[in-house]
Amino acid sequence: MKKGNKYGIHRVIEPVGVLPQPANKIDNNMDEIYDNEILINVKTLNIDSASFTQIEEQAGGDEKKIAEIMLGIVEKQGKHRNPVTGSGGMLLGVVEKIGTALEGKIDLKPGDKIATLVSLSLTPLRIDKIKKIRKDVDQVDIDGKAILFESGVYAKIPDDMPEKLVLSALDVAGAPAQTAKLVKPGDTVFIIGAGGKSGMLCCYEAKKRAGVTGRVIGLTHSEKSTKRLQELGFCDYVFAADATRPAEVVQKMEELTNGQMADITINNVNIQDTEMTSILCTKNDGLVYFFSMATSFTKAALGAEGVGSDVTMIVGNGYTKGHAEITLQLLRESDKLRNVFEELYA
Repeated sequence: MKKGNKYGIHRVIEPVGVLPQPANKIDNNMDEIYDNEILINVKTLNIDSASFTQIEEQAGGDEKKIAEIMLGIVEKQGKHRNPVTGSGGMLLGVVEKIGTALEGKIDLKPGDKIATLVSLSLTPLRIDKIKKIRKDVDQVDIDGKAILFESGVYAKIPDDMPEKLVLSALDVAGAPAQTAKLVKPGDTVFIIGAGGKSGMLCCYEAKKRAGVTGRVIGLTHSEKSTKRLQELGFCDYVFAADATRPAEVVQKMEELTNGQMADITINNVNIQDTEMTSILCTKNDGLVYFFSMATSFTKAALGAEGVGSDVTMIVGNGYTKGHAEITLQLLRESDKLRNVFEELYA
């Protein structure tokens, strides 16, 4: 086997020398793998929410057109990086082959079921056939293959949970794990997109960390998600509003917090133009965690400057140490949370 670079630079075709994620085109030839690669038979792609929403809108909701767009992205780039959002997703598959340099050094063997915890925007991918598109959960079943680089992280599929449930939860594992690190007892936490997949996990974790002296406020976008989140009971207050209209949301937050606003705001939405709502609803010395891949960090930085806000803003890194274990443990801890996830995503 040929020797590969730890970060997968050996797969980059254009421009030469950059890492796979920012590359315009990477090599997705699966006939021969490098000595530090893992070859995966792919079963399901879990497309990033912002990416799938954009593709679905571009396709007018037509599944055939969604498939054509996805195939076109992979054909052009050798990976699935949405050219509009820049984001990818993750995958579920079965290990087919392990490079010689990794043999005995990792806890994997051929036949193991895994979910990759690195973005499809950097993962060499070949789609042979799109079998089923599940628009309600942003998942696409395929026949195909993918490469996991030596530096890539993954999680084995546990025996006590359905595969699709695990895939859905791990797709957003960074959000609740970062929430666990950021939220302190007594904090007022404002979660935008609280009724979605990452939002519900963050609400549960935030309430656990903020404790009885803290508050969790959830912003949802529909009557259905509002009712679901209220029934879960993870938030002290839930309300529905348009997160792209800051004035309305800020007024509501001022009422709910007596003008104090949130210590921490966590943005989980999959649409653009919610940066200023996040910033204005957070107190001056507070913190905003932008987990959403629809975030424009230019808008956030210049917007905060424009309103004289001294909030600390954190980029939504999808990885933090132990994030897979933390997220799956939440589903084991809370029967209510697991039941909702199984109903919606499994």
